[in-house]
Amino acid sequence: MEATVHKFLPLATAIVLCGATGMAFAHNCPNEMKAIDAKLSTNPKLSTEDAAKVSKLRADGEAYHKAGKHDESMKSLLEAKKILGI
Repeated sequence: MEATVHKFLPLATAIVLCGATGMAFAHNCPNEMKAIDAKLSTNPKLSTEDAAKVSKLRADGEAYHKAGKHDESMKSLLEAKKILGI
């Protein structure tokens, strides 16, 4: 019986850590928004089109976050960061 427990302990640990990582990732939206805001405050050189897209993605990310849709929020925010080069 003890050997069986030791076989599954690494698997159980991995499952718990993956769950914790997912939860931490879901609640990282505010940090991503802060990073975007910090970069925008430096007046980065962006085309008018890219600047508008970043603003929309940032706003969408915040709206998704407030609605509890963290996956969608992170998708929008990470796309905005990519355009900003961060």
